[in-house]
Amino acid sequence: MPLDDEGALTKLHPNYAHALRVRTTLTAIPFLIGSLVLEAALAGEGLLPQGVIAGTVLVIAAALIIRIPARRYSARGYQISADRLRVVRGLLFRSDTVVPFSRVQHIDVDQGPIERFFGIATLTLHTAGNHNSSVALPGLGEPLAREMRETIRAHIRRETL
Repeated sequence: MPLDDEGALTKLHPNYAHALRVRTTLTAIPFLIGSLVLEAALAGEGLLPQGVIAGTVLVIAAALIIRIPARRYSARGYQISADRLRVVRGLLFRSDTVVPFSRVQHIDVDQGPIERFFGIATLTLHTAGNHNSSVALPGLGEPLAREMRETIRAHIRRETL
């Protein structure tokens, strides 16, 4: 199956959007706590009406939690062929990376606690060289990530024989 640089990309696992939403929520929590502390300090002096700071931060956090993960999910995709992997990502700065399997040195399949909960994993290809020497493809279903790792390993073994 040839790699078509203009062809349709395979979307990531739908749970990737949920995992991104959880990560964004966990990132927003310290800002919400900080806004509550700041508001309590300023409200005690009567400088601001109650809820102005925390309410504003809550509205911004909710907008980010709803919108950013969905956009990041839709801005990623991949194509795999018999001899290379293409990974596309980015909203403002678009990155389109093609990794020939012949350059792959080793392959990792990683899962953090959030990824494990959602049944997804990140496939990371480490290549020879120093510029972009590793390419990560997050948001794959865990069985698919392991299957892709074995497919790439089999290709590398065939090529070295």
